[in-house]
Parts: sequence; structure tokens; C-alpha cells
Amino acid sequence: MIRRRFLQLLTVAGAGGLRGFAGESAKRVAYRVKGFSCPTCATGLDATLGKERGIVSSHSTYPEGVVAVRYLPETTSEEWIAGFIEDLGFTVEGHLKG
Repeated sequence: MIRRRFLQLLTVAGAGGLRGFAGESAKRVAYRVKGFSCPTCATGLDATLGKERGIVSSHSTYPEGVVAVRYLPETTSEEWIAGFIEDLGFTVEGHLKG
């Protein structure tokens, strides 16, 4: 029973790991964001963004207020991502260069 549960968890973890494989079609965007009051805000934003269709990965930093996102442009857009972040209660101040 324990072994079967362990294998199920590995399967789920492995499937999540494949999500990051997007080949050449994934694009990157970074935003300066205001509204993080603690590291949990950044972690929560990453977790919430990561559940959305077309988002390959998200990495937010609390003290810097930077959100870096890899996304699939055929599924979502930079404007939608910025709007989604704003809908969660943060303020997107703009794009960051490269």
C-alpha cells in the first residue's frame, strides 16, 4: 500500500515536471510588481499563476517585487498575465527589460 502511494506521488510529481518543458514556443516576460508584504505573497502568486492555462512557470521575488513568467503565446498574452496579477490585488508597474 505504501509503495503504491509512493508511486502515485512520483507519477504526479513527474507529470508536473513535464509542464516546464515547452520547447522553443515559450516566451518570457518580467514585471515590476508592488504589493508584496512578505515572501508568502510571492510564493502565493507563483502558485496561483502556475495553475493558469498557458503559464509554464513563474518566479516572484519578495524584496525586489519582480515577477518573471514563462508562458505560451499561443495560449495567453502578456496583457492577460498583467491583468491577472492586478486582479489578485497587486499593482503591475511595468515590464522589465530582458
